[in-house]
Amino acid sequence: MGLGSDMYRQQILDHYKNPRNYGELEDPTFTHTGENPSCGDTIRVDIQLEDDGETIEYASFSGDGCAISQASASMLTSRLQGMTLDELADLDTDDVTEMLGVDISPMRIKCAVLARQVAQDGARIHTGELEIDRTTTED
Repeated sequence: MGLGSDMYRQQILDHYKNPRNYGELEDPTFTHTGENPSCGDTIRVDIQLEDDGETIEYASFSGDGCAISQASASMLTSRLQGMTLDELADLDTDDVTEMLGVDISPMRIKCAVLARQVAQDGARIHTGELEIDRTTTED
């Protein structure tokens, strides 16, 4: 375990203790909520699109969960700003684990990707591609 891993662990703790973009937007373009029943994480993601209807102007999150899920949501909402909905759709598990910068055990992957999945499902609901009420990582 090198110095780099310690730095990323500190970054995760910082995002957990001092989350960025935490809270609910007053009038989001779309909102979606999801959960990871195996860990008890619940995350709501609010997205405000720019006037073009494609570019994410602002993203926020709220909810409760473990350090990995909350830090991942904090980092992801910062990263989403300026992305298009197509770029959001293209994000995968590797993008999330790379963003976190540490190896995530198979048991914690669902925690790490919850915010990404909620944001992607919310976008798909917004565009009419998906009809669900709530995302769950057990699906």
